[in-house]
Amino acid sequence: PLTVAAGTSRTVRLRLSDVAPAASAPKKPDPFGDFDAVMRARRQEADEFYATVIPSSLKGDAANVMRQALAGMLWSKQYYYYDVDRWLTERGADPFKAKRRAAPRNDHWHHMYNAEILSMPDKWEYPWYAAWDLAFHVLALTMVDEDFGKGQLDLMLGENFLHPSGQLPAYEWNFGDVNPPVHAWSTIFTYRLEQARRGQGDLDWLERAFHKLLLNFTWWVNRKDRSGNNVFEGGFLGLDNIGVFDRSAPLPTGGHLEQADGTAWMALFCQNMLEISVELAMHRPAYVDMAVKFVEHFLWIASSMVHAGEDVGMWDEEDGFFYDVLRLPDGGAQRLKVRSMVGLLPLCAATVFQGQLLAKYPELRQRFKQFLGSRPELTAFIHDPSKPGHGGRHLAAVLSETKLRRVLATMLDEKEFLSPYGLRSISRYHAEHPYVFRVGDQEHRVSYLPAESDTGMFGGNSNWRGPIWMPVNGLIIRALLQYHTYYGKNFTIECPTGSGRYMNLYQVAEELTRRLASIFLRDSKGRRPIYGGTRKFQEDPHWRDYLQFFEYFHGDNGAGLGASHQTGWTGTIARAMHVFATSTAEQFLELGKAAAITEVEPARRGQSGEAAPSRKR
Repeated sequence: PLTVAAGTSRTVRLRLSDVAPAASAPKKPDPFGDFDAVMRARRQEADEFYATVIPSSLKGDAANVMRQALAGMLWSKQYYYYDVDRWLTERGADPFKAKRRAAPRNDHWHHMYNAEILSMPDKWEYPWYAAWDLAFHVLALTMVDEDFGKGQLDLMLGENFLHPSGQLPAYEWNFGDVNPPVHAWSTIFTYRLEQARRGQGDLDWLERAFHKLLLNFTWWVNRKDRSGNNVFEGGFLGLDNIGVFDRSAPLPTGGHLEQADGTAWMALFCQNMLEISVELAMHRPAYVDMAVKFVEHFLWIASSMVHAGEDVGMWDEEDGFFYDVLRLPDGGAQRLKVRSMVGLLPLCAATVFQGQLLAKYPELRQRFKQFLGSRPELTAFIHDPSKPGHGGRHLAAVLSETKLRRVLATMLDEKEFLSPYGLRSISRYHAEHPYVFRVGDQEHRVSYLPAESDTGMFGGNSNWRGPIWMPVNGLIIRALLQYHTYYGKNFTIECPTGSGRYMNLYQVAEELTRRLASIFLRDSKGRRPIYGGTRKFQEDPHWRDYLQFFEYFHGDNGAGLGASHQTGWTGTIARAMHVFATSTAEQFLELGKAAAITEVEPARRGQSGEAAPSRKR
């Protein structure tokens, strides 16, 4: 027996073998004789591998954070088996029998047969996958295992996962829940990364993915646009308790919600599908019409978010912010004025285009001109996509420059969204000014809760009413870089709001990344915000440099919350750190969005590659 006395330690050595110890004894008396040498060799190989991945400008603790984030992504691979048809049949819910019991869940997903190695959000807690989590996983996974990351997208879009209707499966306890449609974004990013690394992208793979994504896009349009007016619902959309009500349940008021986040996700989905169709059309002319289709569809969706007139829309001109709109059975409507990530996500629907399609097919100019000329209302209140920006680039975006500045001013206010550790999911304004909505004698209240939830909504084990979540912060960083490549270095914004310190949008994105990374890094006192007041992890030399990548983080002090090993999408911090270690503001202006996948470190002057942000005089 193994006995460990008080104050002592023992080392246990294990070795996998396909030969029983007794059988191997004559040939190898000591199977552990080369144990130390093998361990040293494997450690050296790992060091050499990560040296090719982690930029040399990231030293010491920062390199350690990035390495452990990526190692956690690799560790989170898990074999997953679920034969839904068999599972339903065993519970008397065979969908092809006339007399059957009601299915406990997943009644309409009997086509699913999952028997694959998948990237799990949290392999430690319980092996399950989530569709939108996985799309974020790919951003980090492709840094260390490009083929595996690419294969994960293939699986989600394959016939054993994707519903015949075109819906992507959410997660095993309810495949029919609706997650944000981010797979097209992950797909075009993965394609461009491979293109940059290998000199050419896998066009056949991109084409196959496009057709499956088109099914998913059509599902969204047919199922989640209730009135056919390009305004979308979707339910909780991965943001659990962020709303006034449970957005996946019937509303206590009756009626329905028009969701600012659901519509913003679809605007971004349109842009990503446009990016893919443009890339395909550059090689295969049959896709030109699809590119035109997604230009037009994006404009319909974007204009519906910010239309002016007597009707109540999502954009509030007085507040300079987006809100969900409650449509009541009697025809009335009102905005639910919670300042949350729901209202920031429309900022994320921004994508720069270099103009290659128009250069190759100049006849399209007349088609676009005719379309826009006959419908001037489509671009009256959004950014004008025909207006050239830096380097002649064009920008598809919901927000005009004026609206963008107003949203950024709120987002970068430390009394609102900007925490020392990233962007909060709900504004700190609601700490002292909770939003209250009454239905009869029932009160629905949304307050700023920087740590754990005070509601049982969605099990109560998740909280989007204040904490910092890595994936949506990452999307906002992406959007800021898109805006920077279009507007250029002369577009500056006060950051933080009220500080008198002005930055261009590359610098704002870099500042957000710095704050997010600081969650994991040792501060001037040697403490890591992620571990809060837990002395064991802060002080014990055996623990303090081993990181856990929590599900979400305290909105004020950065302490880790929720699932403690959910490297999953929190591991995307590695991608964000990598982007700013291998790029400069000037490089983004020169290369455009391709700079995000450039993996050669430039000569740098300071962290952002240019002089420090100035104070406006």
